[in-house]
Amino acid sequence: MFKPSKLHHCSCTISSEKSVPNTFDVLCWNVHKNNTKNIDFKTYLEKVEKSCDFFVLQEAAFRDDKHFTLPHLTFDAAANLEFKKSFYGVLTASRIQSYNAQAYLSIGKESFIGSHKSILVTHYIFEDNTPLLILNIHAINFRENKHFHLELERLFKLIEKYQGAMIIAGDFNTWNKRRIKKLHDFRENLGLQMIPYKQSDSVKSFMRNQLDFIFYRGIQLVDYSVDSKHKLSDHNPLYAKFKKNEN
Repeated sequence: MFKPSKLHHCSCTISSEKSVPNTFDVLCWNVHKNNTKNIDFKTYLEKVEKSCDFFVLQEAAFRDDKHFTLPHLTFDAAANLEFKKSFYGVLTASRIQSYNAQAYLSIGKESFIGSHKSILVTHYIFEDNTPLLILNIHAINFRENKHFHLELERLFKLIEKYQGAMIIAGDFNTWNKRRIKKLHDFRENLGLQMIPYKQSDSVKSFMRNQLDFIFYRGIQLVDYSVDSKHKLSDHNPLYAKFKKNEN
């Protein structure tokens, strides 16, 4: 696998909607590059798509000449790897069209294969033209804590001036206490709340340290759950239902 020839990928369907509904559902999932290899993935996502508004995926596989798995969804993606004309990275898909998106590569590289990690920021609007930002992240993993800290500090600078509703979700690779503390400092500085998934909910963890999170602000959490019965990835999908704040 090699550094991608193209960082930001996008695809928009003619039938995509222009605004986010006042109540909407989000799925966050590290799919372990299996979403185009395993036919059961397509079946699973097709079933979920009927009730889900946003798919926030890490380690997703996609190509420029075809959609990632569900051909009728709009998506933006940030590639961190390319191999045999296929790209891999973070991908946010929806029936709702983004009006702006930025893709980034981490400054640091993983120690084993020398790859960067990717970050994707997508912007949407509600029916009343107020904004919603969704940040999809797969954080740097096999490096010293200082590299993780520097990446979060850079991320903070990218979005600190944004004032609207926000969701930050992904695989943060917070496999030790120092990373966990840095992540919560980052969360508090942005005024974000954390969905209180527990280890008993089967959220992906390492040494009892949770790796996958969904943070939010400016919207109301209605419900949340974790699906541990799929057998499609080594991570379990996190679900959340949100409601727009009333003006």
